[in-house]
Amino acid sequence: MNFIDQAEISIRAGKGGDGCLSFRREKFIAKGGPDGGNGGKGGDVILLASSNQNSLAAFRHSKVLKAESGMPGANKKKHGKNGHDLIIDVPVGTEAKNSSSGKVVADLVKTGQRAVVALGGRGGYGNAHFVSSTRQAPNFAEKGEPGEQMTLSLELKLLADVGLVGLPNAGKSTLLGALSNARPKVADYPFTTLHPSVGVVDIDSQNSLLFADIPGLIEGAAKGKGLGHDFLRHIERTSVIVHVIDAYVPDIAAAYLTIRNELSAYSKELSKRPEVVVINKAEGIDGEQSSSLLFSLRQVVKPKSTKILLISAKSGLGLQALVRCAKTAKDKSDFVRNRSKEAELFEFSLPADSSSWTVKKQGDHFTVEGQSIKRFALRTDFNNNEAVERMLDILKKKGIVNNLIKLGIKPGDKIDVAGEGTIIF
Repeated sequence: MNFIDQAEISIRAGKGGDGCLSFRREKFIAKGGPDGGNGGKGGDVILLASSNQNSLAAFRHSKVLKAESGMPGANKKKHGKNGHDLIIDVPVGTEAKNSSSGKVVADLVKTGQRAVVALGGRGGYGNAHFVSSTRQAPNFAEKGEPGEQMTLSLELKLLADVGLVGLPNAGKSTLLGALSNARPKVADYPFTTLHPSVGVVDIDSQNSLLFADIPGLIEGAAKGKGLGHDFLRHIERTSVIVHVIDAYVPDIAAAYLTIRNELSAYSKELSKRPEVVVINKAEGIDGEQSSSLLFSLRQVVKPKSTKILLISAKSGLGLQALVRCAKTAKDKSDFVRNRSKEAELFEFSLPADSSSWTVKKQGDHFTVEGQSIKRFALRTDFNNNEAVERMLDILKKKGIVNNLIKLGIKPGDKIDVAGEGTIIF
């Protein structure tokens, strides 16, 4: 399966079931009264972080993903069945944004974490619900509320302990293969790695680190040059950065600063992440060359406490020391603790139903807008006189009619209720 780390999907929560308009009619019972039941709630759309997924490839050809709608109510006050939720498995590390607003609606960083990204519509009340001392035979019922719908932009950001970064052909893929059971593509030309590779590096019988090989970055990557943002996002959630540098580059300090500048340009926070610097392919250099390379790097690597190691992915030189340094850096990393808190605290919640509203006048036409008003309007059958009267009662109770009167509304003027229907005042 191809590694896909970006996808766009359209989701639609289930519609609420319509309330039932019914009167009890049985032999020898002349006035049975209203007995219409309520409709069932529509299913929610839920994203679930799954360790069984490692790519967004499953969504390449997705159309609209729909949750089940609620069933309508029935006579004898029978409640309609609630619609089943739609649970969508996504890889751990998936961030979901509303494509229209760009707002993050879910950030799933822990296996089993769930986020409700679209609420199912409420079921409409049946006419039995509206019985009161002044309304003993209501001849109307509510419609079910539509479910929320949106287009989501999904973006996978790998969750690894250690991210291997460096210029093309620095030997990152070879290093990952030497440290773990991963088998990334290796060749003698740049950009042989076209997607991130991950591998588990065992430290002892109880501890291990997850290493990720981030494909070669070049100058200008933070602005999208080369493979740019396609891979920089995957470094965001690594606890430690291992910066791999080819021992045979013409200017080792310049090679180091090129990548550091790109990390800083992409994210100031990322540039502060703990780092281990390694000079790879060191099996063929002598002591004098080694000292010169270490001296050149020490002039530009900050802070001064950052470890700089000579290694060889090919011969195994210095690999155990690299793993120990990476483990120590991870244990001290604030990012690990912050990510743990993030997993516990980030639970996406839909905005509370707002009770605010606005009224506008255009000639003899008046408009009422507001989130809670719209929800009432969506459930109102504007072709039913009794249902319209109830809608007008709601406007009165909320003080909206008083504001309309202040604006000069007169009998016979029209009120547009949240764009869902019209009332004659």
